[in-house]
Amino acid sequence: MVTVEQAEALILAEIKDFGTETVYFEDALGRILAGDIKADRDLPPFNRVTMDGIAINYAAIEKDIKSFKIKAIQAAGDSPADIDKHDECIEIMTGAALPSSVDTVIPYEHIDIKDGIVTMITTGAKKGQNLHLKGADKKQGDIVAAKKQLITPAVISVAASVGDTELLVKKLPRVVVISSGDELVNVDEQPSPIQIRKSNSYTIRAVLNQYRLEADLLHIPDNPEVTKEKLNYCIANYDVILMTGGISMGKFDHIPKALDAIGVQTIFHKVSQRPGKPFWFGKNDNGVLVFAFPGNPVATFMCLHRYFLPWLNACQELSEKPKMYAVLGQDFTFKPDLQYFLQVKLKFSDKGQIIAEAIEGNGSGDFANLADTDAFIELPKGRDEFKQGEVFHIWPFKQLTI
Repeated sequence: MVTVEQAEALILAEIKDFGTETVYFEDALGRILAGDIKADRDLPPFNRVTMDGIAINYAAIEKDIKSFKIKAIQAAGDSPADIDKHDECIEIMTGAALPSSVDTVIPYEHIDIKDGIVTMITTGAKKGQNLHLKGADKKQGDIVAAKKQLITPAVISVAASVGDTELLVKKLPRVVVISSGDELVNVDEQPSPIQIRKSNSYTIRAVLNQYRLEADLLHIPDNPEVTKEKLNYCIANYDVILMTGGISMGKFDHIPKALDAIGVQTIFHKVSQRPGKPFWFGKNDNGVLVFAFPGNPVATFMCLHRYFLPWLNACQELSEKPKMYAVLGQDFTFKPDLQYFLQVKLKFSDKGQIIAEAIEGNGSGDFANLADTDAFIELPKGRDEFKQGEVFHIWPFKQLTI
């Protein structure tokens, strides 16, 4: 049996590069950027007006000119209209390109307009005010979004603004999620009193969909020959196999023997943790990785977030995110000498701290609690008393809200 830290290290030692692909920018949300996005021209591309008002040459202010004749009205997108004299101005709107003959914008709040004549009603204007100058944000060729980051709506906006309609992204691994056991029935079937529906596979696939990874689903009955045949097929057609159930020491747990028979070597089996102690991890000679999670829903959910998703992020070369920590909201006792992943509800204190309130359930089969909790808080082994106010690592699985 390995520790949580050893299991993590062994899994992260198997990081793989699955290559890159080009996708249309509107389809890239949630993927990992594999190439820098660069400005195709200066940003902004012209001297941009940032307030509605009038555009003048500041020399008029220096000459103490206080009234101006409106030479033209210019909206955003109009060709720039120039003035010929210092006592002329352009009535101009936000977003318009500044004409070359003017250099300062006076907002409507500081002027009075009557019969085409503008009169200044306040003083204190500064040369160049209310302008967003060409190239102030980025110069042509500058990086506007660096690779190795998650493509968010903001990145989509940046790509659109520079005309980058095709983005290079990291390829995702081909993943199959396998459930096993004759006690499982399809979700649209009515189970007998001794059967349960196949929920784990759909849970895993739903989590992976959040990472834009579309996994296939497969069910294996409690039959050693069928188990071996199905696993052989998956080894030949996928990069990663995620399994749920069938890896314990039961008489009908055929998966460990089948994996061994088809050349999948055990890297570790059993982790000193709760939930998820029976977690199994192995590798085939052709590089296919097998994550075999325990069948209990909470154990599967925890192992997926604690081990597989960090591995996936590392393979995608996603810029490392800082670890998240929370303050334990109350005293907690856990006697077994195991690393414990406690389900918690998160909230923010008035001091800006994340507080983790323990939500105790009925073990790793109590999946109903997952809908009401936000994260697992990782309580280290080697102690059994955890005090209110202590800070521990958390693994969020729900977006934090304020």
